[in-house]
Parts: sequence; structure tokens; C-alpha cells
Amino acid sequence: MIWHDVEQNGEEWDALRLGKVTASNFGVIMANAGKAFGDPAKRYALQLALEQIKGCKSEFGFSNDHMERGHEQEPIARMLYEEMNFVDVDNGGFFDHTTYGDSPDGLIGAQGVVEIKSVIAATHFATLNRGSYDPSYKWQLIGHLDCSGREWVDFVSYCSDFPAERQLIAYRLNRDEVIDEIDLLRSRRADFIRLVAETKTKILSGGYGLCE
Repeated sequence: MIWHDVEQNGEEWDALRLGKVTASNFGVIMANAGKAFGDPAKRYALQLALEQIKGCKSEFGFSNDHMERGHEQEPIARMLYEEMNFVDVDNGGFFDHTTYGDSPDGLIGAQGVVEIKSVIAATHFATLNRGSYDPSYKWQLIGHLDCSGREWVDFVSYCSDFPAERQLIAYRLNRDEVIDEIDLLRSRRADFIRLVAETKTKILSGGYGLCE
């Protein structure tokens, strides 16, 4: 594994992620674990296969107002987290494992990482009531622990619509709580990487047949 000290969403960061399975999509490949990959995972495999062939990003994703707001408000959430916990959040960079990788939102000391989500009020309230991280991001959080080799990850939910003292909440997930899940992720990810290779072979070999 190589850690690259690059800023998220820049050209160098995009280039490092090209054609690699990334932690933000681990939830896609973990869906239906133990069974065949579903259509979302197959579409993701196609995206990565095309990126590997063409050497450039395939625009399969999308952006919306909530996502844009999240990018804009992340620095505020990061600052509040630092102030509340008396820590410095360092650049997350990119943990490069050749065929897969991970970009946490920040590194804390030698053992921690942080994942920051700027969310709408209803989502923030649900997390507050749950008293734990948003399960939608379970495999991304586990992926942070696996790819970084670190001991814990803090899931941070931020919503500026809430009163100041409840705008930011954080829940910690420790490595020793998810040892079995890390093993499941590693196995399923290896299967998915084989699916990407098979998809790439089919594209290059013309294995789909020709119209007569």
C-alpha cells in the first residue's frame, strides 16, 4: 500500500483513483453479499473496466444540490470537529492498493480517520435518534479501516439547520468491532475485481457478438 498526500477532487486525485475500486462504492459491491452481483455492481464494474481501457474517467456518476452543499460545508464541519475534540485533522490523501483504494476525509494522529457528511435536517435527526453512524455508510467506514490499516474511524454528521450545540455529532467505529466484516469485505472485493477484469476482457475481445 502507498499513501499519496493529495487533495480530494483534484486532477492528481482523480488520476490515482482511475479504474480502481474505491471505498465510497464498497456499499455497492457489498449489496447481496454471498449472492451474485446485482445490476448496480455490474454497472460499476463496467465503469471501471472502461476507465482502465481508455485511461480516462467515465462519467457514470451524478451531482445534485445536496452533494454540492456537502462539499461546500465540509470545511466548516471539519473545523467544528477539531474544536470539539481538541485535535488536528490532517489531509486524508489516497491509500493506494493498486486495484482498490480509499480517500478518508481526514487523518487524526497515527490511528484515526474521519468521514464527514453534511446532510439535510431529516437525515441528521435520524442519526441523532439512532445514536450511531448512518448505516448507509457502513461499508465505506469499514473500508476506511481496512484500506488505511488504522484503528478507528469517526463518522461525523453535520447540519447547519440545527441549533449550534447539535449541528455536529460524531460516532466512533473501532476496528476490533468489525473484524469479521473486514474479512467479508476483502473476499467480496476480490470477487468484484475479478468481475471488472472479466468485463474488460469481454469489451476488448468483442465477446458480445455482431449484428447480422
